Amino acid sequence: MTTSRFAPSPTGLLHLGHAFSAVLARARGDRFLLRIEDLDPGRSRPEFIDAINEDLAWLGIAPDAVPLVQSRRTNHYAAALDELRGQGLVYPCFCTRADIAAALSAPHGASVHYPGTCRGLPDDPERRAAGPHSWRLDAARAIGRIGLPSWREEDGTVCTAAAADFDDVILARKDAPAAYHLACIVDDAASGVTLVVRGADLRASTPVQRILQLLLGLPQPTYLHHRLVTHADGGRLAKRDRAPTLAAMRADGVDGSVLARDLLAGQLPLGFSWSNA
Repeated sequence: MTTSRFAPSPTGLLHLGHAFSAVLARARGDRFLLRIEDLDPGRSRPEFIDAINEDLAWLGIAPDAVPLVQSRRTNHYAAALDELRGQGLVYPCFCTRADIAAALSAPHGASVHYPGTCRGLPDDPERRAAGPHSWRLDAARAIGRIGLPSWREEDGTVCTAAAADFDDVILARKDAPAAYHLACIVDDAASGVTLVVRGADLRASTPVQRILQLLLGLPQPTYLHHRLVTHADGGRLAKRDRAPTLAAMRADGVDGSVLARDLLAGQLPLGFSWSNA
């Protein structure tokens, strides 16, 4: 049995790109789950959670279980981080965004990756207690431990990551129990997700999530990185850019179940286009 999921963040109203991902996940999964990724307390809002449920009902999509809410699962993310810390695969980072930008602008900092400023520093509990910090994955050490990971796409393609796909990504901050990569793989495993359906723009997240799954002994799902819905000019749909919302389409009298059927058939409303990148 295939278990898929739709995992929006309640930081704004959903748009047509979200709708396509949701209806595709529903169509591909024998069991379809909803996950609310609300670990950003500064931007997440209860009214957006209500709107997500309204949008899915309008599309004719019903999850097959009570939605998982990430803000209620912080102990699970802490346990996973502790396990990685016990393996010596994460380190505390005290850099601010300004520190990182300055390092990357220097002649020796041509890489777009985190420059490793805090890698190798001794773990000082007093310093950690005194001020903000994050926990970063030591990617080189992780790769040295288990090698470059691979994953399987739904069409049967086996993809293998390259070293350049990795960065010392943030896994948690003092003010947030888990970042996207860590929370995502912990929850996919806990929910029994076997097929991860998400946009091609998130394909770059897969190598680091696969290596975390291997390090934590979590099961490997199959992946479907689907094409994206864009504006007719190719511009990306984004909440912050006020992309047309599903709520607005519903208010205009659009039939949600017909829209869902059209999306699965590859048909978009006027003003929208497809992109593979």
